[in-house]
Amino acid sequence: MKEIIVVTNARYVEGYILSLSFSDGLTGDVDFTAWIEKYPYFEPLKDVDYFREFTLDGWTVVWPNGADIAAETLHKTVFSKRHLETA
Repeated sequence: MKEIIVVTNARYVEGYILSLSFSDGLTGDVDFTAWIEKYPYFEPLKDVDYFREFTLDGWTVVWPNGADIAAETLHKTVFSKRHLETA
């Protein structure tokens, strides 16, 4: 059975970037700009003060309006970035 990956810690870095830690030990920064620009549901997050109001819900990062991105997607983003940096 595959382990369920969750976000265990999130820290604001700058702009639309959060530094994330995952339950499997992976850590890295995620830039949310592309999601914020693409999806109307993320419109409120364009206000950086609002973006900084994120919390963790036990699985992933979530904002007061209910916007979130699956922990698996965030993990894949960090993993892919790390893989490209070491290639």
